[in-house]
Amino acid sequence: MMRRLIILGAAALLAACANSGTGEVPPKTVNKVDLKRYQGVWYEQARLPLFFQRNCAQSEALYELQSDGSVGVTNTCITYKGEKDQAKGRAVLQSPDDSSKLWVTFGDSFFSGLTKGHYWVLYLDHDYSSVLVGTPDRDHLWLMTRDKSMSAEQRSTLLEEARKRGYQTDELIWRAKD
Repeated sequence: MMRRLIILGAAALLAACANSGTGEVPPKTVNKVDLKRYQGVWYEQARLPLFFQRNCAQSEALYELQSDGSVGVTNTCITYKGEKDQAKGRAVLQSPDDSSKLWVTFGDSFFSGLTKGHYWVLYLDHDYSSVLVGTPDRDHLWLMTRDKSMSAEQRSTLLEEARKRGYQTDELIWRAKD
């Protein structure tokens, strides 16, 4: 009887401590991303932006798989004044066995490697035509599609997936119309 109580007590303690001190449980990501299929152009439809995107009316990202397994990233922003701005970077897997979580760095100076951002693929449709990407702290989110515009079904699905993962979608900044 005492042995059972100890085992039950230990199990309860482990369950209670499962997330102790680590804060909120991070959002769920997809199981796997085929980086060959993922590469190409993605058009940002909506975002919870990073600071450097504050003046972007429209954004797109070009991902190119590199021979070393990393992903070349070229982000293009068209500002509200019609000016074009580009940032080049590189993405690498955070863990060799998880292609849904990447680190992204921009720039080619020594300091660019010191600052890296989370790029988590939260939802990806079966034909790689729409994707939901976010940061684990839920502060940043991107809804992207292969086409410059998104269908009502894509919009609904991406918003629903974002909400299910705990992101606040009421503050999203939407792509300006062409």
